[in-house]
Amino acid sequence: MDSRLNYFGNSLAAKVLKHVNSANKVVSDSTLPAATQELVKIRASQINGCGFCTDMHTKDATHAGETQQRLNLVAAWREATVFTDAERAALEVTEQGTRLADAAGGVTDEAWANAAKHFDEDQLVALISLIAVINTYNRINVINQQPAGDYQPGQFG
Repeated sequence: MDSRLNYFGNSLAAKVLKHVNSANKVVSDSTLPAATQELVKIRASQINGCGFCTDMHTKDATHAGETQQRLNLVAAWREATVFTDAERAALEVTEQGTRLADAAGGVTDEAWANAAKHFDEDQLVALISLIAVINTYNRINVINQQPAGDYQPGQFG
């Protein structure tokens, strides 16, 4: 399978990605726990059917020490006992924030209140921003049909 175009080799795409990557760096450097960030990226990528991002973030999470059991259960997090209450709250907001068309009104007050019990205001800003950024990456890669499977941890710096 080949991508529709060489997005990563295009000069205009490089300008766009420079800004998306800058936003991602701000979130990455926030106090939102790194493990939670990877779980959010994986779950949104699964929902959006982005094989490229799912491949990348499961490999990055493994490289950072995440367990295979937890990675195997991200898609079934509601039934899994391996996630903290804070991670579960972040995953719920991720799902509702990614499936906007499926949930009239977006993220429910209940899901938001639950997340607010576990994260401070800066972490909530980071969570919202991360959901927006990973959805942007997902859409770029899905629309371009970016092939998955060859990503190596750290290949993008």
